[in-house]
Amino acid sequence: MSGYKINPADKHLVEEFRAKPIGLHSPALQKILNLFRGEAIEGKYVLVCTKPHEQWVLAQLPSPNRRGEPLKMHHNQVFHSIEDAEWEVFKLRWHKYTGEHLED
Repeated sequence: MSGYKINPADKHLVEEFRAKPIGLHSPALQKILNLFRGEAIEGKYVLVCTKPHEQWVLAQLPSPNRRGEPLKMHHNQVFHSIEDAEWEVFKLRWHKYTGEHLED
């Protein structure tokens, strides 16, 4: 996925993800998700399941050079559906790559 950049014409893919964050996606959306998911480890947003099938918390990964360092947990970002949790991560990554804030 190296070198792929999000094009302003890709904006319609946001609605595709919002409608179905889990499951199969169009090839165009999958390119964007591969870009997001393949980013560098340090500071990458992830979800931590704190109650199986019930609760997820937003977190960020530490530097891979600091072995044993804990995740940076965002305890103010708690979700009770995996779809809402995935949407939040998508919005954060979209902003990182485009500079644009997405609304709910």
